[in-house]
Amino acid sequence: MLQAMRNKMHGWPAIIVLGVAVLAMSLFGMESYFTSRSDSFVAKVGKHEISQRDYQDRMNQLRQQASAEQGDHFDASIFDKPAMKQRVLDGMIDQQLLLQANHDWGMRVATSAIRDYIAAIPAFQLNGQFDPTTYRAWLSSQRKTPEMFQNDIQSSLATQLVPDAIDASTFATDAQIDQFFSLLYQRRDLRYFVLPKPLLKDTKVSDAEIQTYYKAHLGEYMNPEQVSLKYIEVNGADLTPDNPPTEADLKKRYAAEKQRFVQPEQRLVSHILINVPANATPAQQKAALARADKIAAEATPADFAKLARKDSQDLGSKRQGGDLGWLEKGVTNPAFQAAMFALQKGQISKPVLSSDGYHIIWLRDIRSGQSKPFSAVRDQLAKEASAAGRDHKYNEVAGKLSDNTYQNPASLEPASTALGLPIKTTPLFSRKGGEGIAANPKVIAAAFSDDVLVQGNNSGLIDLGNDHSVVIHVVKHVAAAAKPLAEVRADVQKKIIDARVDALAKKQAGTALAELRKGDPMGTVATAFGTTVQSQNEVIRGQSKMPAPLLEQAFLLPHPVAGKPQFGMVDMKQGTYALLAVDKVQAGDLSKVSAAQRQGLRRQMVKAYGNEATRELLDQLKAETKIKVNKNLL
Repeated sequence: MLQAMRNKMHGWPAIIVLGVAVLAMSLFGMESYFTSRSDSFVAKVGKHEISQRDYQDRMNQLRQQASAEQGDHFDASIFDKPAMKQRVLDGMIDQQLLLQANHDWGMRVATSAIRDYIAAIPAFQLNGQFDPTTYRAWLSSQRKTPEMFQNDIQSSLATQLVPDAIDASTFATDAQIDQFFSLLYQRRDLRYFVLPKPLLKDTKVSDAEIQTYYKAHLGEYMNPEQVSLKYIEVNGADLTPDNPPTEADLKKRYAAEKQRFVQPEQRLVSHILINVPANATPAQQKAALARADKIAAEATPADFAKLARKDSQDLGSKRQGGDLGWLEKGVTNPAFQAAMFALQKGQISKPVLSSDGYHIIWLRDIRSGQSKPFSAVRDQLAKEASAAGRDHKYNEVAGKLSDNTYQNPASLEPASTALGLPIKTTPLFSRKGGEGIAANPKVIAAAFSDDVLVQGNNSGLIDLGNDHSVVIHVVKHVAAAAKPLAEVRADVQKKIIDARVDALAKKQAGTALAELRKGDPMGTVATAFGTTVQSQNEVIRGQSKMPAPLLEQAFLLPHPVAGKPQFGMVDMKQGTYALLAVDKVQAGDLSKVSAAQRQGLRRQMVKAYGNEATRELLDQLKAETKIKVNKNLL
């Protein structure tokens, strides 16, 4: 056939057909090329692409954070919901918009701010002071260099530059604060009476009424769907390592990780900082250098602290006389570090330029590096080795359990026999959970999943945290079913009677309200219904022993007009109603508001206004920035 086509297609018609085919294939190839490029990112904000890896890293970070905070109540399925995925991406887009705004407006995070932030992290402190050894050990455990961690902190602080600047320029006026407290402590004079529960003459309920109500409210009379489980669990706390570490193993580990136990050379440093503005002009740079030269020429060890308190522009160390404490390599920026390690004990440097400005550095003391001997860290190494052995054993057993139950999806018995782990069971429980492992949201979600409940398979390995995991299998399933009418008949009958009482009580309250609005005295109306009026003056929100429904309604009714009370009808539940009158409204007594209360409210209002202004700015930036989202990659 191909040969026949070849024989027939010659001359200029063949050339035209061939040209069209080539053009079509070229366009198809080009379209595929551009499509593949557009699918390489989750979102593009201006020229910046948010990659799938960045997005997944953020999701994993938030998932781990939520798991650590919520413990056994953590439900990982929340992060699989489209709304959560979109919320996380929106947050990343907002951060990128703020970072681009920083670049456009010349805003940057000062190195001193990064240093102060790290020094203030409680995990890196010892006796209330930053401890370099603890900091270095943590970095080692996270497999990060100081530069990597400082970059993380810089990125985090950078997204707060604009919001913090907005907060700093936001204010709440005294009039706004007065208005809030005036409403918060508003005083109202109230009268009220509670109507007695009406007596129902007709308490007969027919079978037809019961049947009708039962069918209409069938959802209230359901036995929930329930399951019971078989499960095998692996708990690292119950496992013993196959080969406990020997003395030789510990010494080998010490030799391999000796750097962890070395206290590096440290230097006790004070400094005076003269800021150089971002994008400074040559004149500004020259002026800053001249000021720094003058201070350096005057500085001596005896008066350095005094000069720092007077002239330093580093707010974090100024009050301490410029004291930065003991520093080691990798903690400061390269220029500062080079100058610090070039000084002799007691020397004061000439001005050193860094990204923050000009530093005058005083090296007060030197502490040589020291290495802890094996005997001092042996117990720590043994504990770490045992923990690593248990972790290894847990991973080994959990991995085998996962593999075996996957290969034998219809039963837990093969895994139990192969691994020597017992099969345990749970009582029946509903989607609200039960006891033991049945209280864990992950287990509940797996137990009622299609694969486990409907298909009858073993679950995957469910991580319960802290080296503890289970594989489950449904033993029994009880479907949701309506309770028999005979079982709930008494409750249905009671609810029908309660509804009649409530309707009668509401009608009675409506009659009383109409009489009050007509002008009948409240005392007369109350007496007619067999009750009495109670009064409370200058009632304040949340500061009265009045029943909650009455107090809530009291501050929803409008102000009295021309001296005439405002009346309302309040449902007190369970077939009773109250009638309420607001006789007088006064503004809150501002003289009773303390200075601390005013200052606290001012901070809250400024923060709320700042958040709203930041949100408005982000909306404006979004409108001005081209943003593309590939939802299919979320």
